[in-house]
Amino acid sequence: MAKTWVLVAAILGSAMSFIDGSAVNVVLPILQRDFAATAADVQWVVEGYALFLAALILLGGALGDIYGRKRMFTLGVAIFAAASLGCAIASRIEILIAARCVQGLGAALMVPESLALISANFSGTERGRAIGTWSAFASITGAFGPILGGYLAQHASWRWVFLINLPLALVVVLLCWRGFPDSRDPDASPHVDLIGSALATLALGGVTYGLIRSQGGTLDAGAAVAIVAGIVFGAAFVWAERHVTAPMLPPGLFRSRTFSGANVYTLLLYAALGGSLYFVPFLLIDVQRYTPSAAGAAFLPFIALQFTLARWSGGLIARFGARAPLVGGALVAGLGFLAFMLPGEGGTYWTTYFPAVVLLGVGGVFFVAPLTTTVFDAVATTEAGIASGVNNAVARTAGLLAIAAFGIVLSAVFSQRFEAELSRTHLDPPTVQIVHAQRGQLYAGAVPAGVTPGDRPLVENLVHDSFLAGFRAVMAGSALLCLLAAAVAVATIPGRLSRPVEPAASG
Repeated sequence: MAKTWVLVAAILGSAMSFIDGSAVNVVLPILQRDFAATAADVQWVVEGYALFLAALILLGGALGDIYGRKRMFTLGVAIFAAASLGCAIASRIEILIAARCVQGLGAALMVPESLALISANFSGTERGRAIGTWSAFASITGAFGPILGGYLAQHASWRWVFLINLPLALVVVLLCWRGFPDSRDPDASPHVDLIGSALATLALGGVTYGLIRSQGGTLDAGAAVAIVAGIVFGAAFVWAERHVTAPMLPPGLFRSRTFSGANVYTLLLYAALGGSLYFVPFLLIDVQRYTPSAAGAAFLPFIALQFTLARWSGGLIARFGARAPLVGGALVAGLGFLAFMLPGEGGTYWTTYFPAVVLLGVGGVFFVAPLTTTVFDAVATTEAGIASGVNNAVARTAGLLAIAAFGIVLSAVFSQRFEAELSRTHLDPPTVQIVHAQRGQLYAGAVPAGVTPGDRPLVENLVHDSFLAGFRAVMAGSALLCLLAAAVAVATIPGRLSRPVEPAASG
């Protein structure tokens, strides 16, 4: 019975993270209007969470091996739940951002330990079935999150997206307390890479802050200092990982050309996915006037394709090798991003964004499972766990940095189009003053509340047209990243994989 409780706790704990991560993106346009927040503020709602999760997820896995997987998992769930309550009751955008950062800290403990609990408590074919069950529920909750977030935002409040974590967390904590014993790795190094964790957080935080601050096309001194500091901390992180006793990112892993290529591929492709799809809810809700529920359901075809064809895609490497599906998947995904550039304002979902979502889904079928297999097969069996963790961290880092970078692209194109159109219109002087003073809100596709009723329709048209131009530029950039990912796969991924016999990261 204890194994059942382990599986239930791992599924519910992961569901908190998956639902929260996917549901929050859908409610961002509503949240932005409620707080009258700028585009940069709303980005930090996502980036604050992603920053701490990406930087600390490897540390979270190591802490479970040393101090107990159940203990760290329970602690992560408790932190995540407390931060969720803070998000739900936040009265200012700054408080919400701070609570989201704490949520990321909790998720960095909770997410890696959920699978570690399954791995430690199941073996052989039981482990395979347990992981398969966990994966199936992960897909379901990932698909359910945007729909739930849209429904709650439309019919209740965006705050309920965070409040639903509390009962789930209570059940998980009770299961961990009474349901099964703790476990740890007796061979794990007692040393914790606190230096690497701190440097990774500072590096990612500095670059992300500088990029977000640079939106609008102005690189001021504060942004420049932050980016330079982030790069310096990043270089220090690389140096530290080569010299600390127990690095959270073993440099020896990257001696494998295939492993290095797979992670560069991951960085490029998941930058395209995470960076561009962040802006889709703003497009659908603020520009295309979708209801939050409809916006949440827009990516259901993508999820459905992943879910129904996952088993088939897992066999692609055995039939065609690793390179072909990775190259093909990236190219098809790139076509999906190009398809996102085609619609203008208006039109039905089925003739505008549905084809683009389907193309992205087909591309994902070709690259998601084969990429995971490639990462595993590029290293020795004993290193498969840390290799998977590194690849997970790379994917999350890619989305973190791409959202900030694409924000610069969108705001720059938006400003250029908006200023050109504004010079040809005749707005009241107070309205012109408002749209210049509150440009940060315009970048999110929203019209400031102070615009006079007579000018509002014209300003809405200007904002929507400018946001569409910026959105298309972001999608073009994403397509380019997919093309680069395909080129990386051609150059570094062999046609057929053979697992190394000796560990790639000895010592």
